[in-house]
Amino acid sequence: MPRTRQPARPARGGTGVRPAPTLVVVAHGSRDARALRTVLGLLDRVRDIRPGLDVRLGHIELNEPLLPDTLARVGTGEAVLVPLLLGRGHHVKHDLPRATAAEPGLRSRIAAPLGPHPLLVEALYGRLVEAGWRPGDPGSRSAAVVLAAAGSRDPDSVLDTRRTARMLGERLGGVPVVPAYASAATPTVPVALRALAARGRHRVAVASYFTAPGRFAAAAADAAPGIAAAPLGAHPAMVRLLLHRYDRAVAHGAPADERTRASA
Repeated sequence: MPRTRQPARPARGGTGVRPAPTLVVVAHGSRDARALRTVLGLLDRVRDIRPGLDVRLGHIELNEPLLPDTLARVGTGEAVLVPLLLGRGHHVKHDLPRATAAEPGLRSRIAAPLGPHPLLVEALYGRLVEAGWRPGDPGSRSAAVVLAAAGSRDPDSVLDTRRTARMLGERLGGVPVVPAYASAATPTVPVALRALAARGRHRVAVASYFTAPGRFAAAAADAAPGIAAAPLGAHPAMVRLLLHRYDRAVAHGAPADERTRASA
């Protein structure tokens, strides 16, 4: 597994000023090497916007550094975990609290996942435009978008994806947006595309509801009949959203072991 450098940048602060909590960005992990490069690029942009903030990376699986190792290296003090995940699900509800509980000497908080949020929708919209979607010209009644997501058995995660689809549809001026999934939930992306075609929606784009390249994102793009947007990656709105989640968790103030979560 690739090893990553964890630059230690202490937060600014003079005598008597409490250091800002360490920002620990929690990525899922992927066997696709592009995923790690994408996440590291996102973190570099976060550091550019917030110089002096100690920003570190931890993975749930598949890539180093793994989250428990990152938390152990932070040691004592305070940390805010921001999941680089798009909705509520098993990782957010179980894996992250378990990891923080294993480091009782570290005061930690778990921020809300990235979605749903208007900034996330702005990133989705921006990636569609980059791929060739024409703003303000939906192409009559034949246009639609499939929001391709990883999928989850957790009903809250499914609800979060559906809410994002509704918000993206509003951002697109009323174009139908249908959520579809690579695993664990239905419909699949090909099934959603066939259903839209049967309804006369032949100009269909696929929006990539993935933070980075990987197997699921590639399969969704391959199924697209036309426009296939890139994963969210280091889009400027993603950088702003990650820091927004961190700031809200800092303001909320409750540690993870009190089982609280920062609100959207």
